[in-house]
Amino acid sequence: MSKATNKEIVPSREDLFNPVLKAIHSLGGSASNAEIADRVIEDMNLTSDVTDVPHGTGRVSELEYRLYWARWHLKKSSLIDNSKRGIWSLTNVEHNQIEEQENLTEEIPTENEEPVTDDSSDEIAKWRDELLTTLLKMHPSAFERLCQRLLRESGFIEVRVTKASVDDGIDGNGLMRLGGLISFPVLFQCKRWQGSVGSSVVRDFRGAMAGRADRGLILTTGKFTQKARKEATRDGVPPIDLIDGELLIDKLKELRLGVLVKTVEVVEVDTEWDGFSGS
Repeated sequence: MSKATNKEIVPSREDLFNPVLKAIHSLGGSASNAEIADRVIEDMNLTSDVTDVPHGTGRVSELEYRLYWARWHLKKSSLIDNSKRGIWSLTNVEHNQIEEQENLTEEIPTENEEPVTDDSSDEIAKWRDELLTTLLKMHPSAFERLCQRLLRESGFIEVRVTKASVDDGIDGNGLMRLGGLISFPVLFQCKRWQGSVGSSVVRDFRGAMAGRADRGLILTTGKFTQKARKEATRDGVPPIDLIDGELLIDKLKELRLGVLVKTVEVVEVDTEWDGFSGS
């Protein structure tokens, strides 16, 4: 099946409007991009044949691309909004409207929007692709040290990278301190991968954690499969937090680690200024 034909099996952005609203509602009225995507995939029973269809030549899937535009249109129509930390929430939507399955998106205009081509979307994501390429070219030990730095900048203390000869699947450990009062040990693993990280990686890491810590963290340049995400939060076993390539890039940007963010200064003339008036 050709790539063009593959894209035809991916829900359109219009078909994703209501599933996105329902996903945010079912997650308590607010959710991250990853949480929305996972819930939409689950609710719509989308298989890997659909979720893995690529968009253009970049690393973004066609579903992720269309979810992005679905959220954009919903925000433009004042149905949802997002915070600086990238958390989406319902705005002018009553929860009972979603529960009663009212169609709140019939009036959202999309036909007059300029089409976004692969070239323009690739341009928008250029710096992200460049950063990901740089990460993939790093030496494994250098990538581990970068993850160590990221955790320190994020509030972890006593962060150490283990020696390769004795790591047993554990690349490092540290203490996460909450509110400056409570701290707990966290083991972490760094996966400089291109592609999907499956549930077996999560299970193996949890096995290596046994008796050493009650919390784990996996950081990767790749993507976690839906089964991997479910395995990470499975009941009755130590939870494992997952940082995929997209979130890793976001954190590096937020912490200004290897990313320069330039602010454009906007200068306007105040023609109403008192100093300009008078004779």
